[in-house]
Amino acid sequence: MAKIKITQIKSIIDRSERQKRTMQALGLRKINHSVEVEATPSIIGMVRKVNHLVALESL
Repeated sequence: MAKIKITQIKSIIDRSERQKRTMQALGLRKINHSVEVEATPSIIGMVRKVNHLVALESL
């Protein structure tokens, strides 16, 4: 599987609880925090749900 780098670019304050939990499940904690993960279908689905809060970069 390919790896992707996900970076949080916007705050989760005033977002729905579902979006906050999705960000937590991705391993993102605060703005400009990045994680490198495998590009599995479940991860891609989570990124799509919060695509307005993150930046995506393929490695």
